[in-house]
Amino acid sequence: MNINFTLVSQAIAFSLFIWFTARFVWPYLLRAIEERQQKIADGLAAGERGKKELELASQRSSEVLKEAKQRASEIIIQAEKRASDIIEEAKQNARIEGEKIIAGAKAEIQHETFSARESLRQQVAGLAVQGASKILRREVNAKVHADLLASIEAELK
Repeated sequence: MNINFTLVSQAIAFSLFIWFTARFVWPYLLRAIEERQQKIADGLAAGERGKKELELASQRSSEVLKEAKQRASEIIIQAEKRASDIIEEAKQNARIEGEKIIAGAKAEIQHETFSARESLRQQVAGLAVQGASKILRREVNAKVHADLLASIEAELK
């Protein structure tokens, strides 16, 4: 066996193998590698976008939370103001109602006082007539009696 022939034939076979691989196999491998690199690059870009979106969402959520707290404090302030307005309105209504009750009570007291005075006048007039009748020991006629009562009543007023 000749070493030169073997070496040359192996070199030719290796050259054919390289040509075949470069011509038919290598483009598919490069395309698969490029697709894989593109998928990895897309995944990394998506990861970066996701990270940025997460930061933006975090900022938005903190802004929304801050806004909600501010709105809640405004609602609480409005509720406290409304409560104080309602309390003041109730106090005012109670004052007005109390004044009405006091005015009604005063009117009733005046009416009762007037009724009591009238009753007392009539009783005093009756007692005066009875006293006068007992003193005189004589009977007073109805016309004289009515005139006497009217004059006593006029004097008491």
